[in-house]
Amino acid sequence: MRIDIITIFPELFDGVLECGIVRRALQSRILDVRIVNLRDFTSDRHRTVDDRPYGGGEGMVLMPGPLFDAVEFCRGQESRAEARVVLLSPQGKLWSQKLALEFATIPHAIVICGRYEGVDQRVVDSLVDGEVSIGDFILTGGEIPAMVILDSVVRLLPGALGNKESALNESFCTGLLDYPQYTRPVEFRGMSVPEVLLSGDHARIDRWRKERALQKTRECRPEMVKR
Repeated sequence: MRIDIITIFPELFDGVLECGIVRRALQSRILDVRIVNLRDFTSDRHRTVDDRPYGGGEGMVLMPGPLFDAVEFCRGQESRAEARVVLLSPQGKLWSQKLALEFATIPHAIVICGRYEGVDQRVVDSLVDGEVSIGDFILTGGEIPAMVILDSVVRLLPGALGNKESALNESFCTGLLDYPQYTRPVEFRGMSVPEVLLSGDHARIDRWRKERALQKTRECRPEMVKR
């Protein structure tokens, strides 16, 4: 999978690309990530990417010219159907495990990190295939959401995790939150690992895990149980 991330702060991604699963996926060529500096597609000496909105109002808006040029550069000779363009903005569809699974099947994704008061609407109308938000709150830009999306998608790519079953047995994959996990020692400060997990009875363990997952979901995310 190839992911191009268009941003005005490319340096923010240095640490993310050099650690953990993302780094291993890059080294094994499961993933190809290109961080694209939007300012490289400007034509003035100040490398301007934003301007004041028509009609007045607070803040600045990202101009269409650099964004169109940056996306066309990322797309290259590919058709629109081959490379999906996603804008990260508070107005977007809420990111979820379901969307992450869909995203992981895209051969080439181009992600635009929004900034300031947003982007020129012509970008949304003519260039973007969809808008995505990671939650109902405001951040200073789309860089952190891009990192969240990158991390959640990479772990779903074949070969990215040491155990391919790991990504299938996590919270949200079954429609419920994850069940409680325990490891050594059996006794710690008066707290014990549940006996059922030590029994070796896999059918019983599976039932216990499903019951605890349902209980946890009812307590923390009751709307998921209703769905």
